[in-house]
Amino acid sequence: MMGHHFAGLDLGTTSIKLLITDDDGAEILLLHRATPWRSRPHGMVEMVADELLSVVRSLLEEAAARLHTREQETSWVNALAVTGMGESGVLIDVTGQVTAPIFAWFDPRGEAEIAELPPDVAGDFSGLTGLPLSAQASVAKVLYLRKHGLELAALRWLNLPEFIVFSLGASPASEYSLTSRTGFLRVDEDGPWMAMLDYLGVPETFLPPLVDAGTSLGTLSQDSAVPSPFRGALLSVAGHDHLVSAVSSGDIPPDRYHVSCGTAEVLLRVLSTPLTRQARERLGAELINCVRHVTPHTWVLVAGTKSGLVAGRALQLLGIRDRLARDALDTLVMARVVNDGPARTDTIEVTGARNDDGVLRISVYADQSDPADLFTAVLAHGNDELRRLIAAMDREILPATSSFVTGGWASMRSVQWARTQVLPRPHFSDRVQETAYGASLLAQKTFVADGSAPSWNSDSDSDSSVGPPPQHTIALRGEPDFVSVRAPTSAAASL
Repeated sequence: MMGHHFAGLDLGTTSIKLLITDDDGAEILLLHRATPWRSRPHGMVEMVADELLSVVRSLLEEAAARLHTREQETSWVNALAVTGMGESGVLIDVTGQVTAPIFAWFDPRGEAEIAELPPDVAGDFSGLTGLPLSAQASVAKVLYLRKHGLELAALRWLNLPEFIVFSLGASPASEYSLTSRTGFLRVDEDGPWMAMLDYLGVPETFLPPLVDAGTSLGTLSQDSAVPSPFRGALLSVAGHDHLVSAVSSGDIPPDRYHVSCGTAEVLLRVLSTPLTRQARERLGAELINCVRHVTPHTWVLVAGTKSGLVAGRALQLLGIRDRLARDALDTLVMARVVNDGPARTDTIEVTGARNDDGVLRISVYADQSDPADLFTAVLAHGNDELRRLIAAMDREILPATSSFVTGGWASMRSVQWARTQVLPRPHFSDRVQETAYGASLLAQKTFVADGSAPSWNSDSDSDSSVGPPPQHTIALRGEPDFVSVRAPTSAAASL
């Protein structure tokens, strides 16, 4: 075999992606499967751990077969890094068995339990954890399970990417950026928040040892059940998906927003030090996080909305369930922008994108409204939420002067058009899977740090970036004033 291969596994809310790259960072294989959620009444969404592991196994098996076909010989994957959604995770017992379902990050369970926190714990929550006090944090899900009969004392918490790495043969670990999403970590001390663990009735070992993103945690099992190209691959946790997406294209300048448009739309700023406790409390009241980055000794402000979730539900309501139909609606909205100006925004009102909401509500005020009107109202509501979050961040730090936008929704021209109206100097990535790509780069970095091989990005003077050199940009012609960023040339063979 010539060269090395590196795999990034992205546990996304909508789908799970496996991307394999080579020594040059070129994408050679992309596979994906639907995330196996089960919907329940009243907005509850959960997953069975074995079904998640089955999806991961099927991706590894198909990747192994395709690598063999591509190379006409056995091709080895040298390292695998796993990224994914925050807040969702598993509780395992001393034998490593999962003891409860996996709740989606947006599942409302835990709201009552958060409201029942003792005043001293509730009062310290945002200032010490950097998180808003809400049911989105992992601790709310754990409190719900405790209230409904689960004994926690002998259990350990693993965030979803950590669980996958553990299941593949690695040592259990708590990666900083993911654990920052739980409510179990003090952001100012980089250690467990003992008052919360005491309230849960669990020891400090409830959290496995804390590690930086990209730390080598072992190797993928040599078991015959594991596809041969992956056996012995170095394993690491890449970190929280939005932050991994942010570093996939190199350093983020301190005056830039990185915007990740997935099921959650996330706006983030990089900080060299955490803000003061008082600032964290003010931002927490606006549903903005101040947490650990995937880059060591770095922090981020993370402001999220559920714009992607709301947009997806709007498309489902319209009967739009595939890319072809979505593209047709996108074209219709943009045709109105180019020919007639934007669709009417006074005929339909949409709410639900606020990060503590997620329930799509539609009010129709006029006859003859159509799908383009509805989707334009969804985009306008997303813009309103972003404006509110930007104003809150601008009260604490200097305003950003540029934006870099990634994620699945950002490929729609209508989304790009909408976000140019609220984001400063936006540039849009054209890479299909920014997060999985960032994870594959972290896998490569783990491999290089292990002393296994040189790397195309190993001789950088700074350790703060895992991405390639800065990319060139080109202006789009005949369209509103935004820019598309071109990814490095690749030989991607995607499904």
